[in-house]
Amino acid sequence: MSQIDVGVIGTGWCGGIRAVTAANSALVRNLSIAETNPERLQEVAALTNPVTATSDYQEILTNPDVEAVMISATPETTHYPITKAALEAGKHVLLEKPIALTLEEADELIEIAERKGLKFTIGYSQRFNSKQALVKRSLTDGTLGEPVSVLISRHITRKLGDKIGGRIKLSPAVMEATHDIDFALWALEPRKPIRVYAQAVEKVQKPKYDLSDFMSIVITMDDGVVVTIGAGWILPPGYPNFSSTWMEFIGSEGALLMDDSHKDIILNTMSDGVVFPLSTMPGEFVDHVYAGPMERETTHFIEAVALDRPVMVTPAQARLAMEVYMAADLSAERNQVVDLPLDQEAAQLALAASVRM
Repeated sequence: MSQIDVGVIGTGWCGGIRAVTAANSALVRNLSIAETNPERLQEVAALTNPVTATSDYQEILTNPDVEAVMISATPETTHYPITKAALEAGKHVLLEKPIALTLEEADELIEIAERKGLKFTIGYSQRFNSKQALVKRSLTDGTLGEPVSVLISRHITRKLGDKIGGRIKLSPAVMEATHDIDFALWALEPRKPIRVYAQAVEKVQKPKYDLSDFMSIVITMDDGVVVTIGAGWILPPGYPNFSSTWMEFIGSEGALLMDDSHKDIILNTMSDGVVFPLSTMPGEFVDHVYAGPMERETTHFIEAVALDRPVMVTPAQARLAMEVYMAADLSAERNQVVDLPLDQEAAQLALAASVRM
């Protein structure tokens, strides 16, 4: 069995899941973790028994034994510099989305990984959901015939919207719709997006964070397939779960309609009222099992490094998703259709739109 040493940089919500998954993997020989919050560092260390638990991620990057790192650090401005340092240190990298804040940064990271022959993947965990996998298979094997239209509607709670908006000023397209943009583009490959039109609504988050509440995004593919994605983060605080999604994939020979609103499990207690367990996008551990996609995604990355297998989410695919959501932000700001690929001027305008909305 080929075992590897793994590092996790940032052990918050997602990083904590990845650290525990790595600690439980038979393919991981030693685990190292880095976290700037001392209480959280101590908590995750108690769960994972790492060989190194540090507040300085450079200790992991300078360790020659560590072959692969998972970067779950926030705010998102840290993604590019930490990932660049990790790749230059010769580490394989799994990076939480977004891949970067500019297309130039993304291109530089991709170039370094390719030049050094390193595995580099982005945390688009929804590809590892069974329902999304069913969509991909149904399109690939011809069950749905020729795809005609895609509709995805995703809403998350205000609690998460406040958490994201409170740490960085990025739009719902960048931080929420990005998962469904990646998923739709992956499902429809080899088709490519050629046009984007989007509209934003600003009623709740604008006074607090200068952010939109919701974005509706229409993507036209090069063969005429239309993808419509709605993403928002203002479900009321009393809404009893974290994420509610509806998906429709309509083809010439069939239709696949999927309710991912997590209302199949209802827990009602005297203390907390009605809640819907197991409803977060990353998922969660339930004793000896895991409900959700992030554990499988983490294991997939570890296996890719240890067994020299290809990663499912390529950085080029993540860059394409990035280009689409940047175009969506620019479209919403200008109230105009934006063509793809973005030229240099449009990319600069799109970046400004993304960080303003």
